[in-house]
Amino acid sequence: MLINKHEDPIGSALLDFYQTSEDTNIQVEMDIAEKDTLAPSYFFRSFDECPQLERVALQQASGKVLDVGAGAGSHSLYLQQNGMDVTAIDVSPHSVSVMQKRGLSKVKLADFFEFNEGAFDTLLFLMNGIGLVKTLDGFDAFFKKAKTLLAPNGQILLDSSDLIYMYEEDDGSYLIDLNDKYHGEVEFNLSYKKIKGAPFRWLYVSEELLIDAAQQSGFECEIIQHGPHYDYLAKLTVQASSPI
Repeated sequence: MLINKHEDPIGSALLDFYQTSEDTNIQVEMDIAEKDTLAPSYFFRSFDECPQLERVALQQASGKVLDVGAGAGSHSLYLQQNGMDVTAIDVSPHSVSVMQKRGLSKVKLADFFEFNEGAFDTLLFLMNGIGLVKTLDGFDAFFKKAKTLLAPNGQILLDSSDLIYMYEEDDGSYLIDLNDKYHGEVEFNLSYKKIKGAPFRWLYVSEELLIDAAQQSGFECEIIQHGPHYDYLAKLTVQASSPI
């Protein structure tokens, strides 16, 4: 679902930063933790400023690339500057405007689940972009859509993290209500200045559950690299026996 430009806190913050270098924080509320903030400038980082998992993912990207939830377009710009054919999409109208102003050649205001243009060798979901599935039950629709956008022998590159650490007790055990929703299913409320976004759900998924979901939908899942804090980079490809 596309975001109304009047309810687009991230995009509004990115546009302000691009135009004036104003780095007023985005306010982040979530249902599993205390309030936090996010600086718009973080979205404009260079390749060398990216976390290692993102740098590895960009180096693994190949062929025709679809950058999903591209934000300010920093990952896409790096790929474009290195001669790659990359299309950046985002549901935020102001983010799309920023990407166009920064010189990206192919930018679309689009929802991944409604995007139908072309077949791609790499689908890129960074900054926990896989969160767009919202819940564990959302993986089925995600993988069905991904198959329609992947070229033969194409790949999905994504990073995510397991939020289990947020439930760790002093003795090393984990306090989780097994009757409640999965601990990585998070509801967010974002705001920037007087701009408030609509609440939305986002998923952080453990390696094990990602691998299970992938296999159930006919994908192979390889964990390429681990990050410093329960995070990881994964590469997914369609199983040889599964039609694309």
